[in-house]
Amino acid sequence: MIYVCIPVHDEAATVGVLMWKARRVLGEFGRDYRIVVHDDASTDDTPAVLERYRRKLPLTVLRSEQRLGYGRSVERLLRHVVDVAAYPKRDAAVVIQGDFTEDPEAIVSLVRVLEGGADIVAGSTGTTEHPLPRGRRVARWLARTALAGVFRGAPVSDPLSGLRAYRLIVLKKALRDVAPHDAFVRCDGWAADVELLARLVPHARRVEEVPLSPRYDLRARPSRFRPARAVLSLARLAGRSLWTPPRPEVA
Repeated sequence: MIYVCIPVHDEAATVGVLMWKARRVLGEFGRDYRIVVHDDASTDDTPAVLERYRRKLPLTVLRSEQRLGYGRSVERLLRHVVDVAAYPKRDAAVVIQGDFTEDPEAIVSLVRVLEGGADIVAGSTGTTEHPLPRGRRVARWLARTALAGVFRGAPVSDPLSGLRAYRLIVLKKALRDVAPHDAFVRCDGWAADVELLARLVPHARRVEEVPLSPRYDLRARPSRFRPARAVLSLARLAGRSLWTPPRPEVA
């Protein structure tokens, strides 16, 4: 089972189309799947859109009435799929953004590598064919410059990417000693993606990545990305010992 996990906040203009394309892509791929959306206190028509698609898709909708933020929203999605998955050693969670900057076609590439034996597969935007917005380019350059140690020790070339596939047994092991009401991901934005990867790597035998080409020009709303805020949140990770070698599998 592939659980397509989509964190959303006020994405009424794109989330329906995104889910419909995911349905087509995964239908052609021939794998069982379920779409799981966390509606993070949306104030637009997102809840109504999700309700319409609930009758047409294998869809589970989670909702918070108070804004949690991106990091906690992703955490809630991953906790949910770990709780409901029947075969955690085989099943996978794929996290994809709800604003259509990431193409559902990429899900197939991620899952194929996961099926080849990887436990975590991360997308990499380092060689994107579509230019990144200037603010994101500058923020990425500042992040790599200021946090060279964090990037140098990462098991992938692009630890900022949020589009990833996780084998659920990795998530299950990482969450085993974390109480349900304790935060597993404390950061937000890019820093949340780095923190999540760092928490999961010790439980993974193989981490790989695939190239991605995000399309920020297709986004239907103004960007919420704030370069200074993103770099400051990443700076809080500086000096931490984030990356440890994967632990061998215990029989």
